[in-house]
Amino acid sequence: MFRSARIAALMVAFASSIGAQAPATGAAPTTVAAAPSTAIKPVQRADSAPQGTLKNPYSDTDKAIVDSGAKLFSGASCGGCHGGTGGGGICPPLANGVWIYGGDDDTLFRLVTYGTQTLQSKGYTRKAFENVVAPMPAMGEVVGTDDDLWRIITFVRSLYHGPAECKLGCPPPSGEER
Repeated sequence: MFRSARIAALMVAFASSIGAQAPATGAAPTTVAAAPSTAIKPVQRADSAPQGTLKNPYSDTDKAIVDSGAKLFSGASCGGCHGGTGGGGICPPLANGVWIYGGDDDTLFRLVTYGTQTLQSKGYTRKAFENVVAPMPAMGEVVGTDDDLWRIITFVRSLYHGPAECKLGCPPPSGEER
């Protein structure tokens, strides 16, 4: 009996040491862009950054980042409104090339973080319309960190099937600034 308890204790200690060495989400994805060194809640990042300055450090050509973003998308229940693969539901599809408030990194980060009501109160306006549009809830306290949100946005960008020139947001009509 003593031997069984000792073996069980050793197994727990070994498993704990392995778990302490490996990231909680599995193997660290390799990427050219480094994760922010000070990950914070998306709301804190959005509140502290001047409008127009938030930039995604990741590329939607990085499969490891896209895959981790897909898992985070699912884990945050984004698919409950946007469909499991971003094809739409009670909220707009994410794959059709229509960015309702604009498709630039800063706007997408703030839209997901604040939700539509707060985003509009900060001066953002609709640039496009969809047939099915429930308001976007504020997810800035639901998504774990700003890095997690960038990974989700990277996954969403990987789904894009609209005009190439609008993937990061359509350019404003000539003579207008964003």
